[in-house]
Amino acid sequence: MRYNQLGRSGLFVSELCLGTMTFGGGEGMWRHMGGLQQEQVDHLVQDALDAGITFIDTADVYSDGQSETLLGQSLRNLGVRRESVVIATKAFGAVGSGPNDRGASRGHIMDAVEGSLKRLRVDHIDLYQMHANDALTPIEETLRALDDLTRAGKIRYVGVSNWPAWRLAKALGIAEHRGYARPESLQAYYTIAGRDLEREIVPLLTEERVGLMVWSPLAGGLLSGKFGPGSNGPEGARRVSFDFPPVDRDRAWACIAAMREIGDSHGVSVARVALAWLLHKPVVTSIIIGARSREQLHDNIAATTLHLSAAEMKTLDEISVLPAEYPGWMVARQAEIRRPKGVMPKT
Repeated sequence: MRYNQLGRSGLFVSELCLGTMTFGGGEGMWRHMGGLQQEQVDHLVQDALDAGITFIDTADVYSDGQSETLLGQSLRNLGVRRESVVIATKAFGAVGSGPNDRGASRGHIMDAVEGSLKRLRVDHIDLYQMHANDALTPIEETLRALDDLTRAGKIRYVGVSNWPAWRLAKALGIAEHRGYARPESLQAYYTIAGRDLEREIVPLLTEERVGLMVWSPLAGGLLSGKFGPGSNGPEGARRVSFDFPPVDRDRAWACIAAMREIGDSHGVSVARVALAWLLHKPVVTSIIIGARSREQLHDNIAATTLHLSAAEMKTLDEISVLPAEYPGWMVARQAEIRRPKGVMPKT
């Protein structure tokens, strides 16, 4: 297990992060996520810790708060030292019926962090993330609230999730101008079959040294190797009942075929190849892996030991390459003007 610096901060996190969306269950979409209860949660958390995973991600809306509660209890049950784990949680989604029980307003953030601290049974949160883009609340209000919480010691680092590039860039500028705690990470969807992030967000993260936490690296299970043309997948699979995130199936099938060939040559699963491809990408700080079983967790963890050759990465990159879009193709074309003949671009 390798450990990577989170953004520009001095905090190091494991390259795999234990996701807790499978903890709890409940109504609506949460019925399809896993429904793991305390004993099962304890086993997964212990196995993750034994493998060197020190980074755990949850959210106040996961299973209506049960995920945070189960995680907090698990850390106590296992006797885990608070200093040995990095706990990340998120706020934005509705946690009540009132109009202010959601969003990224100062009021909701202040209420939400207290709720998370109580459920997790801790006195601080290592990485506190805004779970979504709030089109109504000014970014300044959100950043000021997060900065106040940082200064109060209730949170230590700030992150965002599912933000477009322009909004993150604006937030970074405001934070620098006003001396607020800056977002050190972006949690975003990124897979070999869904590389949209590379158009605008990856260049921003690289330029500004913001960490990338990847959610749904297997595209909701579609890249597990259990799905393919003409197959709806195994009975009980989450993707069967909850078809998310959206994926171009034709491109996904082509990726799976290439990954299966490479996986067979290494004697490993398609899922392991999909995770290894991400782990080979320099922009990726940590990949969030969620599991319903210990066997699934162990297979995912094993991706950290799978080395893909330059030729294998080239094959996977080419089969999954994004179609050209403006202004990307124009930027690339005009960049040639600034490159003196015989000088190679930096990689």
